[in-house]
This record gives sequence, structure tokens and C-alpha cells, in this order.
Amino acid sequence: MTIAVIFAGGAGKRMNSVDKPKQFLELYQKPIIIRTLEHFERHDEIDAIVVVCIEEGISYLKELLDEYRIQKVIKIVPGGETGQDSIYKGLVAAKEISSEHFDEKDGNKSEDTIVLIHDGVRPMINAQLISDNIESVRQFGSAITTGGVTETILETDGNKIVKVPERKDSRVAKAPQSFYLRDILNAHEKAIEEGKHDYIDSCTLMQHYGYSLNLVDGPAENIKITTQMDYYLCRAFYEAEEDEQFLRSSEIKT
Repeated sequence: MTIAVIFAGGAGKRMNSVDKPKQFLELYQKPIIIRTLEHFERHDEIDAIVVVCIEEGISYLKELLDEYRIQKVIKIVPGGETGQDSIYKGLVAAKEISSEHFDEKDGNKSEDTIVLIHDGVRPMINAQLISDNIESVRQFGSAITTGGVTETILETDGNKIVKVPERKDSRVAKAPQSFYLRDILNAHEKAIEEGKHDYIDSCTLMQHYGYSLNLVDGPAENIKITTQMDYYLCRAFYEAEEDEQFLRSSEIKT
């Protein structure tokens, strides 16, 4: 079984989105969260979706799911105090789904369930990236989506440069970040036992607890909409994609 856990718990403070959290802002006449969910909804290997949502937005999200006919969302859970806590709540919900819906006739075991952890405000993924994540988990036990580095990265200590890694040895961690459900839950439970609740992402958490992490290249446009600039950049990608489709259509007609 393969489950997507989508984190949509942000309040949009860095976007200055007063009326709506950023995941509910419209991008080309459609809410960002819906654009993200549609990729998982349409993918044949995704069996179910869990959404971790800011609590005051849950009722609105349910309305959107009905309006846009998103049917794979089985559970919506409120977020926690930190991003790590929120993801853990989503993983617990995924475990419940795996236990409730697992079919022994599949010949697999429920502990072989794969989870893809993704940002609700990262809508520019594609079917190939989802497939690559799933296959990487099957082969290597994990999949960390990455992007290339186009500028020099500096490792610092205050205002002092400690190290300048070579670009060829540097990557940017993105999403999805995917694992066997049993492994990522195990790491989260260890962190909770140790009173740690502030890991920045699943990649950092899993590395800390000794798991091997396999990298998967993702498209350059797979950006997380955090700031207004991100929003306008993402919108520009959609405009370019629409223009390209129009040009291809015109070529066919001529």
C-alpha cells in the first residue's frame, strides 16, 4: 500500500496572506492545495491520502475536496505544535489507514506500506517524480527528492565562513521525502522519547537516527510556495506551460 501524507498546516505568515493560509490561495483559478493533491489523486500507485491541515481550515478543505472531486483523501487531521509533530500525526493516521484497509490477498504485509511526505504548497511535482520516489523506496528504503545548486553554498558560524562546499557535491532537499511507514514512524517515536520536536524535515530526522537516504532528482520547478516571490515564480511556470501547450496545438492544426 502506498499513502501520501500532505502537510498543509502553514498559516501563510511569510506570504502576508491575511484572508487565507497560503495553501488555500488560488493559483491559476484553482487553490494551491488542490493542485498539489490532484497529482496524487491521479497517480495509479497512490492508494490513499492523508492531509495534515491547520485546524481552522479543515471544514473549508472538505468543501474543496467535494468541489474538485478529490476522492483518495481518507483522513484529515489537525496539525501539531511543530512541523515534526504535525507530520507524526499524519503518519499515525497513515498507519490507521494501512491497518484498516490492508488486503492480505495482495501478498504483501501491512508493514511494507510506503509513505510519501509532501508539502501542500509544492504543486509543481509530476507523475514521474511520484513514481521515482516509490521505486526508490522499494529498492533502497528511502527517497529524498533533491534539486541542483546553482549558486555557491556557504557553511557558516555566525558571520564567519567555515566551509565552501563544491556545487557538484551539494544538493537542495525538496519533497516528496518517502520511506517505509514502519521506518519513519520508528524514527519519530525515538525523537518523541528523547523529547525532540524540532527536526526541520524528515530527511534530517532520518539521518540523525542512522537511516540510509537515497537521492532522487526532481524537476527544477518543484518549488515550495513560501514567499510572494515563490508564488509569482510558480505562476510564471504555469503560464509558460500553458503557452507551450497552445503552441503545440497551433502546430498540429497547421
